[in-house]
Formats: sequence, C-alpha cells, structure tokens
Amino acid sequence: MVIREAAAADAVGCGRILYAAFAAIANQHNFPPDFPSVAVATDVVSMLIAHPGFHGLVAEEDGHIVGSNFMDQRSPIAGIGPISVDPAVQNRRIGHTLMQAMLDYARMCDHAGIRLVQTAYHNRSLALYTRLGFVTREPLSVMRGRRST
Repeated sequence: MVIREAAAADAVGCGRILYAAFAAIANQHNFPPDFPSVAVATDVVSMLIAHPGFHGLVAEEDGHIVGSNFMDQRSPIAGIGPISVDPAVQNRRIGHTLMQAMLDYARMCDHAGIRLVQTAYHNRSLALYTRLGFVTREPLSVMRGRRST
C-alpha cells in the first residue's frame, strides 16, 4: 500500500469510496447516510482537496484508490476527517495506516492538538481511535426530521 497526498484527479475515486463507506455503516445501523449521493460526496472531497486549509491523503493498492483521510488545518487544533476505506477492502489496516500517517503529519506541523468526531454507532472506528490515543471528550447528537409547527 502507498500513502500519498491527495490530488484533484483523485476526487472521483475518493468521493465514490467516501459515499460507499459512510452509507454501508449507516445502512447496517438503520441510519440515513451522511452523504445523499456519490455526487455530493465527490463535491465534498473536491472542495477538501482544493482548499489550502485542508490536507488530504490517499491510500492506493496496485494503482487503485482504496481510501482517503483529510485534516482541517485552519486552527491550532487540527481536525481529522472524513476518513474512509472502500468497504470491499476493509479490515486490512488501511484505515489504521491512513490515521497514523495523518497523525504523523499533524505532529510534524506542530498542531497544539488534534480532534475528530466519530459516529457513535461505529464501534470499529471508535476502537481504532482509542488505540491511536484519542480520548472521548463529549457526545454530539445529530437530530434530523421535520420541525413541528
């Protein structure tokens, strides 16, 4: 596996994987997907790659993109995410490798701290982040639905 900086040409592949990975875990737990379509996920990735305040990494195997990770560098506390791994190749330490590479980059940049937001129902990612040294600070809730009048 090769970890490299994300480039504009990677947006379509990364967007497809971002959508598939987030939709797969949401569907397993009967939640709506974070991204409503591949096109929206691709637009998000395109923006992250193009924005000078973000750093992106791509994981490749045999010349094919298998995952990506992004970091918001616009404040002293870096924000990691979204990270995604192609569901077809999960459980092969790709996510761990992407996270470790991003943490190494963040340390090199001398950020005062690093934060991320993790979906409560995704226990595998929670276990990964805990192994990497992250500590739960506070819960966040996303509320969706029609507002009552």
